[in-house]
Amino acid sequence: MKESGDKSNAVGLESIGIKEAKEVLWNLSPAELVEEAIQNGEGMLTDKGALMCDTGKFTGRSPKDRFIVKDAKTEDSVWWGDINIPFEEEKFDRLHAKMTDFLKDKKLYVRDAYAGAHPDYRLNLRVVNTQAWHNLFCNNMFLRLTREELQSHTPDFTIICAPEFEADPAVDGTRQSNFAIINFSKNIILLGGTGYAGEIKKGIFSVLNYTLPHEKNILSMHCSANVGKDGDTAIFFGLSGTGKTTLSADPNRGLIGDDEHGWTEDSVFNFEGGCYAKVIDLSREKEPQIWDAIRFGSIVENTRFVPGTRTVDYTNSSVTENTRTAYPINFIDNAVEPSRAGIPRNIFFLTADAFGVLPPISRLNASQAMYHFISGYTAKVAGTEVGITEPQTTFSACFGAAFLPLHPTKYAEMLGKKMEENNVNVWLVNTGWTGGPYGIGHRMKLPYTRAMITAALNGDLNNVQYTKHPIFGVEIPNSCPNVPEEILTPRNTWASKEAYDAKATELASKFVKNFQKYADYANDEILAGAPQVEVSIN
Repeated sequence: MKESGDKSNAVGLESIGIKEAKEVLWNLSPAELVEEAIQNGEGMLTDKGALMCDTGKFTGRSPKDRFIVKDAKTEDSVWWGDINIPFEEEKFDRLHAKMTDFLKDKKLYVRDAYAGAHPDYRLNLRVVNTQAWHNLFCNNMFLRLTREELQSHTPDFTIICAPEFEADPAVDGTRQSNFAIINFSKNIILLGGTGYAGEIKKGIFSVLNYTLPHEKNILSMHCSANVGKDGDTAIFFGLSGTGKTTLSADPNRGLIGDDEHGWTEDSVFNFEGGCYAKVIDLSREKEPQIWDAIRFGSIVENTRFVPGTRTVDYTNSSVTENTRTAYPINFIDNAVEPSRAGIPRNIFFLTADAFGVLPPISRLNASQAMYHFISGYTAKVAGTEVGITEPQTTFSACFGAAFLPLHPTKYAEMLGKKMEENNVNVWLVNTGWTGGPYGIGHRMKLPYTRAMITAALNGDLNNVQYTKHPIFGVEIPNSCPNVPEEILTPRNTWASKEAYDAKATELASKFVKNFQKYADYANDEILAGAPQVEVSIN
């Protein structure tokens, strides 16, 4: 094979069965990868210097096509089901062989990197790409090695990503032609048939969500994190649309990371070396840090130009609503490097409750924290093209069920233990509706939400009086600096108290019904965090 670039002297591609290729380019610089991508017709430059690329047919992850090899190592440890779909060892081996054969006449881009900013929990990586822009994505998203480290780099896990290679479902055992398959025994991820770069990132997140809790007793978390000037760490859990990125981006606090973290005995550390942010409707006014980070070396996915220019039109959703950017974390001015800080003092669960039931901020005890963590609740507003309809509840265990190889109660119990050991405050923050449900009430004002989070971080809510919510049992502060007292208790914001009580009971019932699938695995402490409502389970 013709090979060039900064190649590891320790382990080559033959260790994963790749013995032939047209050309192998090792650890190219961002500038070299941008040149390669443009020459290959993979993308074009924007007026800010970012590389704009399309992901093809898939503009998001395909969770039903993600598999884990079921073998002696994983059979009794993985939480099998619709999220972790089993895949046969023999079929993995055959598909792996077909992929390596497919790569024989291809130009390959190889990236050596690592995940985990804590030196004791570092996962060394190697990614083999058929597309240059995917290799740039890996450079941006994973932690970057020094040139000296490259020479002796030995990967713990390897990803082979070939969007052009499609499986034959009838023969290969996949559901469709696209696939993402994790093999924890051979330490390989196979990705094929999809050009969506997020599959690479989330594949490694899934690996860490297995190895860290299961093998090293480290809590892995789908959250953002920042740190104040006096070293107080805060972490933010939340599903899409709840404000996780917006609320953790604080010019007065250092950014540890925006998506994936681990919690050790003495610190919180970022898994990644970059950020992968949504850019639909992005503006400098709303998200100045993300806006300024989109420059040469960054990637924008599935965006479109203002006609006749090379200026990105971030309002254009003609390809997808899931337009994104990927950039190294040091493109953010207040990023903390290395991406580590101390034990969290405050944890925020963010939810956009379109039912208008949950308080704008409330304090949770350990049982409630574990229960709400497993529930991972938010509410999405259904499509309004044919008029306003009822909000839809969305529950995603641990605010990231799609990436959890272990049972959600494992992560929740670890969180509860961390809370108990470190006296952490846990807050439930509703960034959704107040004064009624969607269509009647209105969205919580962002300045109020920021003020409540600031008050929690500053300790201003430590000594105020609280009132317990009659159904959810969470504690609602009776006052908060820079926030009108009348909005703190949601029942008081509704025109009809009876209507509020009915809607609160309805939402509580949805929580309880959703939790039934976890109840047999949950301990008494977790179950004690449930809302107080009688529900008949059908």
